[in-house]
Amino acid sequence: MNLDALNTAGQDEFVRMLDGTYEHSPWIAERAHAARPPRGFPSLAALKHALADVVRTATREEQLALIRAHPELAGKAMVSKTLTAESTNEQTKAGLTDCTPEEFARIQQLNADYNARFGFPFILAVRGPRGRGLPKAEIIATFARRLEGHPDFELAECLRNIHRIAEIRLNDKFAASPELGNLVWDWAEALAVHSDPGFKEKGQLTVTYLTEAHQACAEQLRRWMLHDCGFDEATIDAVGNVVGVYHGSDINAKRLLTGSHFDTVRNGGKYDGRLGIFVPMACVKELKRAGKRLPFGFEVVGFAEEEGQRYKATFLGSGALTGDFDPAWLTQCDADGVTMRSAMLAADKPATLESIAPLKRDPARYLGYVEVHIEQGPVLNEIDLPLGIVTSINGSRRYVGEVIGQASHAGTTPMDRRRDAAAAVAELILFVEKRAAAVEHVVGTVGMLEVPAGSINVVPGRCKFSLDLRATNNEARDAIDADVKAELQRICERRGLHWTLTQTVAADAAPSDPRWQQRWEAAVAAQGLPIFRMPSGAGHDAMKIHEMLPQAMLFLRGGNSGISHNPLETITNDDAELCVRAFQHLLENIQ
Repeated sequence: MNLDALNTAGQDEFVRMLDGTYEHSPWIAERAHAARPPRGFPSLAALKHALADVVRTATREEQLALIRAHPELAGKAMVSKTLTAESTNEQTKAGLTDCTPEEFARIQQLNADYNARFGFPFILAVRGPRGRGLPKAEIIATFARRLEGHPDFELAECLRNIHRIAEIRLNDKFAASPELGNLVWDWAEALAVHSDPGFKEKGQLTVTYLTEAHQACAEQLRRWMLHDCGFDEATIDAVGNVVGVYHGSDINAKRLLTGSHFDTVRNGGKYDGRLGIFVPMACVKELKRAGKRLPFGFEVVGFAEEEGQRYKATFLGSGALTGDFDPAWLTQCDADGVTMRSAMLAADKPATLESIAPLKRDPARYLGYVEVHIEQGPVLNEIDLPLGIVTSINGSRRYVGEVIGQASHAGTTPMDRRRDAAAAVAELILFVEKRAAAVEHVVGTVGMLEVPAGSINVVPGRCKFSLDLRATNNEARDAIDADVKAELQRICERRGLHWTLTQTVAADAAPSDPRWQQRWEAAVAAQGLPIFRMPSGAGHDAMKIHEMLPQAMLFLRGGNSGISHNPLETITNDDAELCVRAFQHLLENIQ
């Protein structure tokens, strides 16, 4: 099948050609045909989005009917061999047609429990994010995890998995294979074999600054850049950054800078940061394969540290490029008492400011900075869009605080005589929630709470808490910051308490450069996708480079409702393919 034939087909033929894409639901193709653009769908991605949009805008009853049209996993239809050819193929690739008696019994019980709880069958794209088929153990674990979900979330998650099933089926119909997306996905899997001791043994991914696993990652990236991708240079610098350079047609031309970090949080995911290294690597590999040079140099940096996990030196890698490496970091100790200087010397790094200072880049030698990153949130996932354009990286203020009252007996202290520190913080939490929700793109979080020496029968005399305030611009951030402090003061005065707040982070917002943002928008539009603009609530290396160069970011949606900093963090090969294609378009259209 080809897109031209589909675009010229009448409704009946259009529906026939897409038969089997969505299980027993021809109405989806019918409505997509009615909404077909005058010149047809410009790409397979555009067709996929149009079909998903039909489902997203359908009634709840229609959505439920679509879910119920799908068979149970390893269910009665499989046993009676009445599955559609597409479902048979998918369940076979996942090994569900070859279950042990124990596996079969477990899946049957999960099917029954899920249907009893939600009233519709459990849907999972069992061919998985790479299209090869999920292991049965992963299918069963996902089934059990989602059994605990909220009904509204589960309905939406079933629909998202149906779209993934349809995407793979369309790929089969159109003989489309996301080879560049597969490359990115495979690199992520291969790099994830390196993990710090204590985590690797548990199958968890943790890579902190200058551990053996961290150094192995750096060397692996360097080898891939040099030998697999065709970079002209690939080195590991004095702070552990991996720097790959693909020269332009003029070796002295300015460079475009890109990259992201390869360190991880503890028990983290495979794509946070690393995606922003793999995608431009794939672009260079394709340039080299085609024997093509850009009119500018292309520099890809795998930043050694962004997460601040081993040492409290966030943005150490990108900070070295902006000239902001703090000498005090060298004397910081990790949890084992190892100073950063000692860790650097053990990794054959000079650990001197004289060796680090030359890493500072001259802005006059660069065109700007771009970065791709997994979204780390649910927005793109919820609206069925693979790519989003970042408008600004949120500015933030973070604090640790404490409210001090009077501990007293829970039974003998009347309610009107209490000095309850925890109740005051509870009031503050609700105010933060309400105040942040009142302004678009402002968020506020109290993520840590502690009642020191608390007891079930004692009125809390102290309550420690954290406070995280973020907004897309500094004015909105400062406004919520002032309001929260004023409310904390009012609460404590009324309750006869006192409080302290110690600021731990103050970061300015980093709005995207308009020209570079427009280039990302053009790149997304070229894939046949609508342009969706959104802020970044998380900090990124682009936030640091923003101090030196104009920057703009592209987000890729994450699966599992966009969860990140977590082993459930995931992407699909098809989304990664679109991300690479968008980056290629950007590179090819810089004037």
